[in-house]
Amino acid sequence: MAAELSNLIINALPSELKSSLLERLRPVDLPVGTVLSNPGQTPPFAHFMTSGIASVVTFMSDGIGAEVGVIGREGLVEAINLLGPGSAPTTAFIQSEGTALRMPFAELQQLFLVPGPLFQRILECVQSQGFILSQLAACHGLHEIEERLARWLLMVRDRLQSDHFELTQEFLAEMLGARRTSVTLAAGTLQRSGLIKYSRGRIQVIDQVGLESAACECYPIVRDLVARLYS
Repeated sequence: MAAELSNLIINALPSELKSSLLERLRPVDLPVGTVLSNPGQTPPFAHFMTSGIASVVTFMSDGIGAEVGVIGREGLVEAINLLGPGSAPTTAFIQSEGTALRMPFAELQQLFLVPGPLFQRILECVQSQGFILSQLAACHGLHEIEERLARWLLMVRDRLQSDHFELTQEFLAEMLGARRTSVTLAAGTLQRSGLIKYSRGRIQVIDQVGLESAACECYPIVRDLVARLYS
């Protein structure tokens, strides 16, 4: 699949700057599971997502992880790494098959340090990711698994712009920081309510409005944060 220009950061740049940046970027396909950055390491590349979804996950020493960020075509996966010399303690990998426009991270870092529209748009992206992280941290601690699952499915749907996607129970559990049995029960509740269909890792959103009603209050907050980007 060929990556098409549909990243919102790039689209928000002045035409001359956008053209200059595009000359440096290369389209890449990103299969499910592709690791984009590892904890404690400087990323080798910077990825402006053009389709699909990248997940940012914090893993504990026992291998159990929880998702702390979801990035689609609105974002730059490695944006947080541009802010200083520190290394992120998270892993970023492809959750849903997609594409990106890619360039060496060090090269983008040099461009980022020049004040101007690219600097501003990337800062907006980082700020939005930080706000979303804060909301998700509260969500994980305060809301029931059914509400969190509904919220997360809607976030995926928004970024993929599709009612159909593939996610295993094991993956869902990892993203929600929950046990597989809890995810199975929560998915069953949503399915019996006629909101989704879920079979063998295939998910279909049947009733978006109903799923929004079942989701916690975090969903509209996160949705609106993304909608207001680069305006």
